[in-house]
Amino acid sequence: MELVKHGHACVSLGKAGRRLVIDPGAWTEPEALREADAVLVTHDHVDHVDQMALRAALEARPELEVWTHADLAAGLDGPQVHAVADGDELEVAGFAVRVVGEWHAEIHADLPRVRNVGFVVDDAFFHPGDALTFPGVEVDVLAVPLHGPWLRFAELVDWVRLVAPRRTLAVHEGLLGERGLALMDRLLGPNGPGTGADYVRLAPGSSLTLG
Repeated sequence: MELVKHGHACVSLGKAGRRLVIDPGAWTEPEALREADAVLVTHDHVDHVDQMALRAALEARPELEVWTHADLAAGLDGPQVHAVADGDELEVAGFAVRVVGEWHAEIHADLPRVRNVGFVVDDAFFHPGDALTFPGVEVDVLAVPLHGPWLRFAELVDWVRLVAPRRTLAVHEGLLGERGLALMDRLLGPNGPGTGADYVRLAPGSSLTLG
């Protein structure tokens, strides 16, 4: 299975000529969504889903289908959009998908939390969205958010150690400049406190093989 890193929080997975895209947000290049056979969306923040672009894609391509939590599914509406929840197991475009989690990590007690579901694909890759959720299975590659107003580095390291993937893939880096990226590379790499996993950060358009 091939994984391609796209802008910010978006990745796509390719297998047997099919492509599954996760979180094509407004900070992601449009090509990522155009190449999708199916789309998974963790939550409805703009950096994870461009609703106008997704609605346009659904209208233009009747074969395209989307899976997301019930609140966003109701807003998108239509027969191509499917609601999922924690614990669901389904097949999407030839991929086995397990749904994990319910809520976005807390940003502040005074701000309402939104629904957030993570996706384990083929028991090999886990994209948590904006939450440090335990996937419940061993995974080869764990998508690790580098930066966000809800994120604390100490909790991030402990979460990676708990999940214990073979590799971590940097995502959610769109607000970091070169210095911030270099710092996170050092902290999550061999010069940091140690997570037990190999760390990789890919430029948009670059890929790696899972398994």
